[in-house]
Amino acid sequence: MILLRTVEALSGGEWVTTGEWIDVHDPADVRTPLARIPALAAKDVTRAYDQAERGFAVWKRTSPFERARIFTDAARLIRERIEEIAADVTAENGKTLAEARGETGKAADFLDYYAGLARQGYGTLLHDARPDTRTHTQREPIGVILVISPWNDPLVTPARKLAPLLAAGNAAVFKPATETPLSGLHFARALHDAGLPAGVLNVVTGRTAEIEEALLDDPRIVGITFTGSNAVGNRIRRRLADRNIRFQGELGGKNASVVLRDADLPAAAKAVVAASFGQAGQRCTATSRVIVEQPVYEEFARLLVTEVEALTIGPGSDPATTLCPLSSPKQRDSVLADLNKAIEQGAVAFTGGRADTEGDRAYGCYVQPTVLADVTPEMAIWREEVFGPVLAVRAVDGFEQAVEAVNDSDFGLAAAVFTRDLTAAHRFADEAECGQVAVNTTTTGWDVHLPFGGFRDSGTAYKEQGEEVLRFSTRVKTVAIHFGA
Repeated sequence: MILLRTVEALSGGEWVTTGEWIDVHDPADVRTPLARIPALAAKDVTRAYDQAERGFAVWKRTSPFERARIFTDAARLIRERIEEIAADVTAENGKTLAEARGETGKAADFLDYYAGLARQGYGTLLHDARPDTRTHTQREPIGVILVISPWNDPLVTPARKLAPLLAAGNAAVFKPATETPLSGLHFARALHDAGLPAGVLNVVTGRTAEIEEALLDDPRIVGITFTGSNAVGNRIRRRLADRNIRFQGELGGKNASVVLRDADLPAAAKAVVAASFGQAGQRCTATSRVIVEQPVYEEFARLLVTEVEALTIGPGSDPATTLCPLSSPKQRDSVLADLNKAIEQGAVAFTGGRADTEGDRAYGCYVQPTVLADVTPEMAIWREEVFGPVLAVRAVDGFEQAVEAVNDSDFGLAAAVFTRDLTAAHRFADEAECGQVAVNTTTTGWDVHLPFGGFRDSGTAYKEQGEEVLRFSTRVKTVAIHFGA
């Protein structure tokens, strides 16, 4: 009999278990679970908020230099454990080891970056009309924040959310995705081992339906940061409508790359394939639409298909793999349903279009990398997020039509343009209705210090990353000091 690995949750500085468990599966082969996590109950969530309330009282008064030291030590621990952590990211999520190592390194980078911000302080010296008076603003932590992260980037998304809010002095209750909890628990363990005070970070694992009310309705919540689907994000937003709670949502996307006639077509094809099929398309910033000027459409499509067909499908643990499985049977089936619908509506697959059940891949969550042509703006595949290795291609006549096609979307997260024309590049940056705009590079890959977030239905006004995130995780106090007689 194989002894199933057990991973504990974190509450009040202690690693806790329960009598019920949830199995975690490897999407490369779902036959045997690889670990189990506690299925916490509502009372356990309430206890986590109790601990967070106590932790916040201590942490908000902790020296910013001590916070920075803990973050720096935690970053070092993550880098020392990179192979162990990356192996778990790959095992539970499916992405390649190269992608998992990159994600692990980026999680450490977030800690280092916000350690630096914690040291420098946040505030502004202001002139005052009153004589002998000096006025300044100072940013303060807001309290206990609920963090809900998705399964597609199970380590770097928690790092992106937790590092800034903890660095600013807040406490957190963190709910990782049920499908991929091991990665976030690695992040929590690094902070715990670096000396984070008890209760500052609490990790709750469980079935969402059983603990949702306790998670969302606790009166001590002052903010919620969520990454996931629009359906769930909007449900949370409606639930908070009559409460004074900040909501930061990073939601859906339908990201487009534009290839103009003067572009370096081979370079553009490589960049688009990297942005579309990395992590099997399971990135919020993945390119899922390509808009090509008519004169170069056929040549670019040929280059694109050649690059896609050179991808190697397999388990993320195989160093030869360049296209990993989808993260769960549910996600695989959802992508296949979207593909079938697109083909029924008239789209044509240049390549791919089906599940991949070759050999041992029959036991995993594999979908062939797919390029769809004959796509119209009315088709669901052009308008709705698929979150898989699927790329839809359309031809347009000129720059204006290309920009119009980019902006003809409910979403506005990321877009890219490939061109040698500096005027076109600047015009595109000005006219694309997206929070992230790239020129001659991928829609993916935004570093820790770069503000990140979308427009329209892609998210809320609060940005993530960089210093912009402080608008969500801190409050501003204005202080006037009269020093005259």
